[in-house]
Amino acid sequence: MKRAVFFACIALSCAGAFSAELRARNIVNEAARQESVAESIKYTENLLPEIKSDSDRRSVYIFLGTLHEQLSEYDAAREMFVKAAAISAGDADDMPKRNNEQLVLDAVRCALSGGDYATADSYLNSAVRNSVNPEIQAYIKLYSQWSALCRAESAEDLQEPVELLRAYSKIDSMKSVRPAVFLTLWYITGSSEYADSLKSEFPDSVETAIVKGDASLLPTPFWFFVPKSGAAEQESGSYAVTETEKSDGDSAASDDGKAGISKWQLGLFRTKSNAELLVKELKEKGFDCYITEDTRASGTTYYLVLTDENSGRTVAESLRNAGYEITPAP
Repeated sequence: MKRAVFFACIALSCAGAFSAELRARNIVNEAARQESVAESIKYTENLLPEIKSDSDRRSVYIFLGTLHEQLSEYDAAREMFVKAAAISAGDADDMPKRNNEQLVLDAVRCALSGGDYATADSYLNSAVRNSVNPEIQAYIKLYSQWSALCRAESAEDLQEPVELLRAYSKIDSMKSVRPAVFLTLWYITGSSEYADSLKSEFPDSVETAIVKGDASLLPTPFWFFVPKSGAAEQESGSYAVTETEKSDGDSAASDDGKAGISKWQLGLFRTKSNAELLVKELKEKGFDCYITEDTRASGTTYYLVLTDENSGRTVAESLRNAGYEITPAP
């Protein structure tokens, strides 16, 4: 009898431990130990069907959304945030706090990052439009203008959203998103006025790091296919570079072609004519590049400007030296 009780206690103990592993915090902690973001996603998705608590499932969806967004998988990220917002439950224990209005805006951001302005608009016109939270309203105004920029086909189409963003940059109620407003205006118009405003008002922001050259914009469709009325020039960076670091950088650049990367992406456009303009510019500078089409799940077709890597002094190094931002082609 004692032996039976002993085995029963072991069984209950194991069941309790297994149940604990299905709490959102435990799943996230274990996912973080995986070898890559892709492996973290796979690990987490495999456990989703076994999560019983709505709060834990909601938090895990949010976690998956952030992971997919890291990998620029914007459709998948958007879907995760929408699923999380659809669950009527609070935040799981020991997990970041995120209300449903914020989740809808996360979904809007991902839709816009993927160039899907129609889906972004549908979310913006949902119940979140009636939010009484001033910060949520500020993001709605910002993302509405980002959506207008996504729809723009020419420099003329920029006039209205740029004027509204300029007005927003001076309104106190938009202060929470003012760094993003300044960054957008700098990128679209090329005016150093907005870079200076960022550096003076928000010196520690990510947006300021971008204009200084200490960080780069992610190569999302939003930033690549939006037409511009001026050329935004990043500074050379805030950090001093030693001769050793320069040598290390040269070595890293020369290894680009040996790291399994065969193609580089220089641009992503919704309008083929804009892609053709970049190809013409690059060819005039001696770079061999071409255009491929990519139709996303949303049905939108993008035009990617690509170039092939070669041996010896790499194309990547030459393009960077010529001032072009490049990323490995998908």
